[in-house]
Order: sequence, then C-alpha cells, then structure tokens
Amino acid sequence: MVQLFLLLVGIIALGIGAVLGYYTRQTIAKKDKESLESIVQKKIASAKSEAEKILVRAKSKAEKVLRDAQEESDVRRKELFKTEKILLQREDILDKKISLFERKEREFANKVARLRAVKEEVEKLKKEAEEKLEAISGLSREEAKGKLLKDIESEHKKEIFERIQKLNHEGDEKFERRAKEILSQVIQSYAQSQAQELTTTTVNLPSEEIKGRIIGKEGRNIKAFERLTGIEVIVDDTPGTVIISGFNPLRREIARIALEKLLRDGRIQPARIEETVEKAKAEVKERIKKAGTEAVYEVGIVDLSPELVELLGRLYFRTSFGQNVLLHSIEVAHLSSALAEELGARADIAKKAGLLHDIGKAIDQQVEGSHVNIGIKILEKFGVEQAVIDAMKSHHDEYPPKSIEAIIVKVADQISGARPGARKDTLENYLKRLKDLEDIALSFRGVSQAYAIKAGREIRVFVRPEEVDDLEAYKLARDIAKKIQSELNYPGEIKVTVIRETRVIEYAK
Repeated sequence: MVQLFLLLVGIIALGIGAVLGYYTRQTIAKKDKESLESIVQKKIASAKSEAEKILVRAKSKAEKVLRDAQEESDVRRKELFKTEKILLQREDILDKKISLFERKEREFANKVARLRAVKEEVEKLKKEAEEKLEAISGLSREEAKGKLLKDIESEHKKEIFERIQKLNHEGDEKFERRAKEILSQVIQSYAQSQAQELTTTTVNLPSEEIKGRIIGKEGRNIKAFERLTGIEVIVDDTPGTVIISGFNPLRREIARIALEKLLRDGRIQPARIEETVEKAKAEVKERIKKAGTEAVYEVGIVDLSPELVELLGRLYFRTSFGQNVLLHSIEVAHLSSALAEELGARADIAKKAGLLHDIGKAIDQQVEGSHVNIGIKILEKFGVEQAVIDAMKSHHDEYPPKSIEAIIVKVADQISGARPGARKDTLENYLKRLKDLEDIALSFRGVSQAYAIKAGREIRVFVRPEEVDDLEAYKLARDIAKKIQSELNYPGEIKVTVIRETRVIEYAK
C-alpha cells in the first residue's frame, strides 16, 4: 500500500511539475517576445528617421541641380541670342558688300565696253593714217619698215660691228683666262716625273772571263742569243759590262733577264740559251700582268677584264716619242679625271677613256691599222661602254668628238705629251725607221723573224728552211735590199743578212 501511495504521490508531483514548467516557459517566451518587438519597433523608427533625412538631402540637392541647370540654360540662351545677333549683322554687311561688288562689276563692264569702242576707233584712225602715209610715200608698211631698219643699220653699222668685236674679244679673253686657270690647277695637282726611254741596257758581269763564254766558240753563243731575242749584244773593251742594244723595250727586257739568268747559272751554250730565253719570256709576261694590275689600281678602275688589263700592261714596254706609253696613259687618266671634275663632266668616263686611249698601241705592231682604230676594236670586243669608246677615239682627231669627255681626253693627252722632257721627236723617228725596216723584211714569203740591229745599220732575217732554199735565200736578200732602198730614207747603208738554219730533231724511245 505504501508503494502504491508513493507511486501516486510521484505521479501527482510529476503532473504539478509539468504544469509549472509549462507556465514558466510561457512566461519567459512572452517576455522575450515583448523584448524583440521593442527592438524591431526601435529599428523601424530609426530607419524612418534616416529615410526622412535622406529624402530631405536629396530634395535639397535636386533643387540645387535644377537651379544650376536653369542658370546654365539662361547663360547659353544669352550667348545663342548674342551669336544670332552677330550673324544677322554679318549677313547684313555681306549683303551690302555683294550689292557694292555687283554695282562695281557693272561699272567695270561699262568701262570695258567704252574702252573697246575707243580702241576700235583708234585702230580705225590708225589704219586710215597708215593708208594716207602709204599713199603719200608710195611705200607699203613692210617696205617702210625694211627701209627704216636698213637706214638704221647702215647708220650704226660700224658702231654695232665694233661693239660685237669688243664683246667677242672680252669673251675670248675671259674664257681663255678661265681655261688657263683650270689647266694650271689640274697640271699642278698631278705632276708625274718624266724620263726618256733609252734604247740600250747595261748588264754587269762577275768577271772579264765571262765575256768569252758569252761569245762562245766561233761566236755561236752570241749569235744564238741575238737570233732568239732579236737584240744586239755589244761586247767591247768596257770592263765588267756588256751592252744590250735594241729599239724594242720588250725584246730588250727579255734579253736582259735571260742574260742575267745565264750569268748566274754559268752554263752558256745554244740549247741552254734557248731554254733560258723562253723562261725570260714567261717572266716578262707575268711582269706585264703585274704592270697592268698596278696601273688600274693606281687609277682606281677595277671593272676591266683580265685580258684587257694584260694588254694595258704591254704598254709598259711601248714608247711614243721616247715616252713610256703606260705611264703616259696613267697620267692622261688622272688629268682627264681632274679636268672633268672642274668642268662638271663625268669623271669616271673621262678617267677610263684616258687610261685606255692608247690601248691599240699594245698590238699595233702585229695588227694593221692606226692605234685608234685598233683600240676601238679591242674595247668593243671586251664590252667596254660606248661612252668610253666615244671619249677615247677622238684624241687624234680621226673622229669628231661626241661629248665633252672626248675633248677632255684630247686635252689631257696633249698636256701629258707637252710636258718638258716627256717626248723626243728624233728618238720616235729613229724607232719608227727601225720598225719599218723589220716590217719590210717580214712582208716577204718564207720570212719567220726579222730583227733590226746595230742602230738600224743591219737587218737580220730568219727564214723557214722548208719554204726557202739556199738559192732563194740569196735572191731574198737582194729583194729586201731593193725594197729598203725604194721605200726608206736612211743615212749610210743597211746590211741585209738572211739566215737559213736547218734543225733536225729525233727522239730515242
């Protein structure tokens, strides 16, 4: 029973606790609700107050913007009104100016019409006056004009002629003075030393005994040497030297080199001489190439073909009136370039034409024709520009000059040749006589070589043995002597020596 009682008490207490807990929670919740509502009401009130403040500020700012816009609009309206007023004033002024211009244009047109009428009236009166004058004088207008000019000319003819002569004289003096100034400047800017080419070369000997070896047994060594080189070797009593004499500088140089090689080698006999002469020819050929190359580089022309440069180098062993032709050509090139620069012409064309103006002399002894025509053919063959050919071919007046460069090259050529000591006419005549002597001998059939020696007092002629026998050799000597007598002028007498040599060669295999 006690337990049941206790259980019943516990249940009642639990119920009472539940009811009390419920009411307690409701009370707390109600208090919390009242507190939250109060906070919300406060925030709402604050937000309304802030919104009212924002609206007041926005309204104030909007009113200010409206006032500013209204003021700016008023200013612009005033400016627009002012501009419109100015435009109206300008339009009014322009209308007035247009009206004035139209009025003046009408007045000008009226004046032109009046002037035209006056001019027509004057022309009519002038024509009537001319007709009356022609009727009175009995001369037409052209006849009267011609008579008037003729009278004036006859009256002042002497004065006009004297005036023209004076102007011409003054002009000639002025041009001559200027030309002399230009020439003197050019000549001073390039002054090359001049030296006469000689026709002899001296070779020093190591001892006097070597002279006998040079001559050889019965003179066969010296004869073989002279035959192969075309040069005369003079062995006289002069101690320690022999003289190589010949008018051809190329042959003379070959002979000098060959003789010096033989002296160094010591073996002097015909077969060795022939071998040494061939080596000397090859060496001289290389020197020719070197001389041509040095010439073009000195002048500053590097677009020439190697064959043309080699032909240019041959001019080093060619003389004209005793003047070395290659040195003369280099000088003409420099003078032509300087003259062209002074006169405003093409210096490159003048320089190249000056260097190549005597190129025909490199082979004029092998080819017929003047050195100018030979030079033209050479330059055309190697594709040299036509302007250079036209400039070089007039330096001896064989062709009329086609350009100012042609005249410049001619003047430069004359300047170079006219330098004191540059040329000697007697030497050139002497060399020409020797060349003509050789050419006469070479003109006969069967002649292979011909050399003028002993200052032109002897001509040695070598014939081909298969074409000329011993009997024909005698006849050939007489024919050559007769032709020399009929065609050449020379002092004293000339000895003609015809040499026929038979050489038999066999090979042991």
